[in-house]
Amino acid sequence: MSTSEQLTPQEEFDAPQANQVLNSLKSWKIVIPILIGLGVTAWMFGREYQPGMFDMIQFTGWSVFWLFVSVMAMATRDLGYMARIRVLSDYDISWKSSFRIIMLWEFASAVSPSAVGGTSVALFFVNREGINIGRSTGIVMVTSFLDELFFAITFPVVVFLIGYQNVFGLDDGLISGFAKLAWIGYGLKVSYILVLSYGLFVNPKGLKWLLVQIFKLPFIKRWRSKAEEMGDEIVSTSIYFRHWPFKKWLKAFGATSASWLARYWVANALIVAFFGIHQLGWFDHFVVFGKQLAMWIMMLVAPTPGGAGFAEYIFKEFLAAFIPLGAGVTIALAWRMVSYYPYLIMGVILLPKWISQIKIGHKKSKKA
Repeated sequence: MSTSEQLTPQEEFDAPQANQVLNSLKSWKIVIPILIGLGVTAWMFGREYQPGMFDMIQFTGWSVFWLFVSVMAMATRDLGYMARIRVLSDYDISWKSSFRIIMLWEFASAVSPSAVGGTSVALFFVNREGINIGRSTGIVMVTSFLDELFFAITFPVVVFLIGYQNVFGLDDGLISGFAKLAWIGYGLKVSYILVLSYGLFVNPKGLKWLLVQIFKLPFIKRWRSKAEEMGDEIVSTSIYFRHWPFKKWLKAFGATSASWLARYWVANALIVAFFGIHQLGWFDHFVVFGKQLAMWIMMLVAPTPGGAGFAEYIFKEFLAAFIPLGAGVTIALAWRMVSYYPYLIMGVILLPKWISQIKIGHKKSKKA
């Protein structure tokens, strides 16, 4: 019996589970984050508009080049995610399937609150590309683990190298609030890493037992069955990944790091595109990079789908020192146009065709 067969006898989501996932992915849901994001952008623009505020924006042939660089940074980010999911599946997932999974996963994240993300439906995407539920659970769980591990390692290193004051600025009210939000988000990520590491690599059954005991408490016992399911998932994932060779872990973490690092250079490219190569000094580029790392950690607590509204506001405020006065809203909108809205569009394009394909496949399997 193979490792994957040991994980679970169930190969696919049953019909009620599948319908629940598909119902959460309605294309019309893109309207909500778009309205929130554009609404907050319009509010900030109206509050800060001054005659001549666009005069400082330059648009030349070099602007087109740097806009292309920003798009390529996002493409590199997606390519890193695709490479990672292929490594975690032992290359059982093709490049074509990995592209579908990542685009739909990002779409699900874009229409879900940042604190929830698209992880809950990612299992379904991976499973429907031919990976059984046990392995799908492991792939998605380890993907989340690697993302959080990157943040846990990188954030304190970047803050140390760049300087706390350079990342968070002076200790005024707003900046101090940003710093607190970032460290709260970091604490949540580290806590998640520690708990999951213990479950995956030390004592998976012990963590399952602990989860079940915690969810016996009166005010959360309604979710006890979910806790038991999560415990089973941790045990299954541990069976599959705890004996993985170091070389594979290195490949998966390398792809994770390349993906996130590429994403953090998008804002740098956009600032240069609109204000010229001399807008940022060489050290400024690293400060902008460090601030984006902090921003993504802050967005963990955003209650809106894809952080809509919150992301635009925090981008404009947090990077204000590097963007000429009055142009922050414009750059924030350009940043979201490159790093967020494309996933909404790709989801609307891919989702209907993908749903029709899996339904056809389900009908064929029934006939067989």
